[in-house]
Amino acid sequence: MIESSRSELISQLKTEVQNNPDLTNMSNEQLEALAARVLEERIEWIRANSPEGYAEFASMNFKEKRYIIGAIYDSIRGLGVLGQIIDDPDVTEVMINGYEDIFIEKAGRLFKLDRRFESQRELEIIITKFVSRAGRVVNESEPIVDTRLEDGSRVNVVMHPVALNGPIVTIRRFPKEAMTVEKLIKYGSITEEVAEILQILVTAKYNIFVSGGTGSGKTTFLNALSNFIPHDERIITIEDSAELQIKNIDNLVRLETKNAGPDGKGAITIRDLIKSALRMRPERIVVGEVRGAEALDMLQAMNTGHDGSLSTGHANSTRDMLSRMETMVLQGADGLPLEAIRQQIASAVDIIIHLSRLRDKSRKTMEIVEVLGYDPETRQIALNTLYEFRETKESSKGKVTGRLTRTDNPMQNIGKLENSGIDRVI
Repeated sequence: MIESSRSELISQLKTEVQNNPDLTNMSNEQLEALAARVLEERIEWIRANSPEGYAEFASMNFKEKRYIIGAIYDSIRGLGVLGQIIDDPDVTEVMINGYEDIFIEKAGRLFKLDRRFESQRELEIIITKFVSRAGRVVNESEPIVDTRLEDGSRVNVVMHPVALNGPIVTIRRFPKEAMTVEKLIKYGSITEEVAEILQILVTAKYNIFVSGGTGSGKTTFLNALSNFIPHDERIITIEDSAELQIKNIDNLVRLETKNAGPDGKGAITIRDLIKSALRMRPERIVVGEVRGAEALDMLQAMNTGHDGSLSTGHANSTRDMLSRMETMVLQGADGLPLEAIRQQIASAVDIIIHLSRLRDKSRKTMEIVEVLGYDPETRQIALNTLYEFRETKESSKGKVTGRLTRTDNPMQNIGKLENSGIDRVI
């Protein structure tokens, strides 16, 4: 059955089902049965009244019928076309630019789908469904919202009047199974040696920042690092939209920000949550992403006995991450001397792990860098590169090959290793 005929049939049957007076009282099973019945009735009607047009429907197999029934059901109770797309486990990103243009990412590459929503109104209804389920609101007065789907996928929505070509939806999907260090090794992001070193650093409560560009795998890497946290510690996670999948911690508190209500009041920011978390007796604080004034509170938490804290940030390099931290701290403490900010960063952050998405779309760990401290002579934060990614001769434009390699620089800040009773040279 050709795509245009299938789409037209689904549209007609959906209208017929929606016009059923008992629709609102039906269970999910009854709705599915109704969709199946109207499909069979339509096929029989076509057979009786349009023999020449029946040939296309006569070859319809069970799988195709189930697809049509599912599409009708999803359009009423589910997420319509969007629901069908995110049912594909290989889709890692969905980009909807108005109701007619849908792009997906698979295996690191973008594709435009030959599918679309029936109308802008249908897309708006679907957006309202998943936004309201997450306790959020999106409308003309609040046209931008960050939320998540029931499967944990991160969603950004931009609506009219900000979005000029219709509702814009961007969905970042995460695997149902949490990322593990073993998988990072399998994918070539790190080596077994690096995994062992990272386990030591997390156990010894070094404060670690994971930096990288968009789509470089920061949250995924943070999930893997969290597997090294001892299971008997009290951990508090703080996120804009809950994405972290920390599985091995019993004493776990998960906090999520809240947007302002229609009256512009009631917003709860990451900064608010960090301040509140400090009163909850945390042993470690994990912030999904630091992107603004909350950086100052995060650094102060790291400097006041909450060692072992983890976080991520957008940056193009390790040095760029430090510059961005300076800018973020200034947002929360305008007028604070740059020297004082750099001293605060240098004393709080112990390790920066920089990730990157390379030219062949693969995600690699590019650097693991030790923060040595503030150098008053250069007035810069001194860094010590422990590991760096080095490409091999076999590397090409289309395929990057290489390895995260240990430098000749010994680790200098070993105080936390000694305090933890770890006798190991890194």
